[in-house]
Amino acid sequence: MSKIFNLNDPGWGRGNQNQGGSEPPKRPERGDGPPDLDEVWRDFNNRLGSMFGRKPRRGGNNPFGGGGGGGSGGPGVQLPKGSPKLVGLGVAVAVVLWLASGFMIVPEGQVAVVTHFGKYTKTLPPGLQWRIPAPIQDHEVVNIAQLRTFEVGYRGSAANKVLPESLMLTTDENIVDLQFVVQYRLMPDGAPDYLFKTTQPDESVRQAAETAMREVVGKKPMDFVLYSGRTEVAVEVQNLAQKILDRYNTGIQISTVAIQNVQPPEQVLAAFDDAVKAGQDRERQINEGTAYANKVLPEAEGQAARMVQQAEGYRARVIGDAQGDTARFVSIETEYSKAPEVTRERMYLTTMQEILASTSKVMIDSESSNNMLYLPLDKIMQDAATGSRQRGSAAREAAAAAGAAAAQSAAEIAGSGSATRPASTPPPARTPRDSLSVSPYSR
Repeated sequence: MSKIFNLNDPGWGRGNQNQGGSEPPKRPERGDGPPDLDEVWRDFNNRLGSMFGRKPRRGGNNPFGGGGGGGSGGPGVQLPKGSPKLVGLGVAVAVVLWLASGFMIVPEGQVAVVTHFGKYTKTLPPGLQWRIPAPIQDHEVVNIAQLRTFEVGYRGSAANKVLPESLMLTTDENIVDLQFVVQYRLMPDGAPDYLFKTTQPDESVRQAAETAMREVVGKKPMDFVLYSGRTEVAVEVQNLAQKILDRYNTGIQISTVAIQNVQPPEQVLAAFDDAVKAGQDRERQINEGTAYANKVLPEAEGQAARMVQQAEGYRARVIGDAQGDTARFVSIETEYSKAPEVTRERMYLTTMQEILASTSKVMIDSESSNNMLYLPLDKIMQDAATGSRQRGSAAREAAAAAGAAAAQSAAEIAGSGSATRPASTPPPARTPRDSLSVSPYSR
């Protein structure tokens, strides 16, 4: 075999260049052309015949060993008929080639589903794998890593709408135009189900997704589908479609359901926009009223709380004053019971001091019957307080002089009165208690 398939032999396809044939053919000189196909075939026949004891021949142009330029003919390879070595060699080569045809390379992200006479046997992972060659076993490579995508309600862009797919009815008997995208891939062990359990698995995914979307939208109101419930609707559709596909044993897993666009039908879109604007105005007015109420109510509650606190403070103050007065009266009454005369005298003096300290009138008590001189000291003091600095100083001097004169006149009146009063009629003795009666409650 090494003699037949020795590709490093430089004499391949160039004939036996040595006449004796005992030496190996030499490499042709530089400048010779490429090998001749006839010579290649002839060399192959000679090498194959040498294995069975036949001498090599030089033939003509017939590639199968026919007559050439020398007129000699015959088969290119003559082997003994019925040779067991030849039969065994052929059978061995055929078996080896047949077994070698069972090797295969499974790419990354794909699996090979092997069938035995058409019945599923096993699934081979990525890498170099081997199976029993055909026609006993066969395989089919399935891509499980590919993310497949299809659109429902449109094709390519939102402008290319498919109305039979996108128009759906809601629970409040309104129609919405809904377009969404579904992405899915095969499960790691779902290739056999994908191939043998469903006739058209990709179309089954489309129908299951559209069915789930119509069912979910049919249970929701229109405003929920249009505004606040898009994400919730997509999640419910994905779960429901996956349950349908699992029930059919498709071996497919839905990855994403994304709503691309949802709106009312184009025929009523303008009227719907007006209704939406009216609803927005209503919400705005409600929000403004709520904001005003939130502003006024706390202020009113604050004012009410302040008034309540003020009333409680006033009540506490009045009660405290009453309790203080009561306690003071009790203490005074206790001291009064011990020494009534002393306590009454002290109360009289204290009361008169408090009263006369806040008045501007000067009262002079005289025992004579002459007219009493009265000076408007209060007016003089008021003019002194509101006048200018010069007038104020003059007023103070005048007030001082008037005070001196008043004191002198009072002394003269007192002296004359005491001189003219008869000795037989002394003046009655007067006490503070006779001139003023003070209540213990006065301050």
